[in-house]
Amino acid sequence: MTEKRPTIVVVDDSATSISLYQFSIDPLAINFMGFKSPEEAMPYLQEHTPDLLFLDIIMPGMDGLTFLRRLRTQENQKMTRVIMVTSKDYAQDRYIAKQLGALDFVIKPLRFKEIRDLVCKYVDITPTTEATNK
Repeated sequence: MTEKRPTIVVVDDSATSISLYQFSIDPLAINFMGFKSPEEAMPYLQEHTPDLLFLDIIMPGMDGLTFLRRLRTQENQKMTRVIMVTSKDYAQDRYIAKQLGALDFVIKPLRFKEIRDLVCKYVDITPTTEATNK
């Protein structure tokens, strides 16, 4: 019997950021999905519930907080674990994120180890020795 691999979803308008997440969790046994906009991510998230969602706040078009507010209206996304990510640390954004049930609020730039640590903290997975040495 094979175990279901956890799924991590990242919504960030920066392709560089998406790559950073992907490389950071590559050593872990995790499925990864990256989307460059909320509009791109929405069809996937209507059908799937990730184990963890990293959501950038500042994006063109729909911002991450507005997107999270919309996601929370969907039955399958009411309890999804969300980490808000931003380059600007505003108290108001922190407050709104918390009201919308975000688990954490982290400031860019993120590092490989920080991303891996967050994934291991919020997803039931143990990093391999190889992953912890990178």
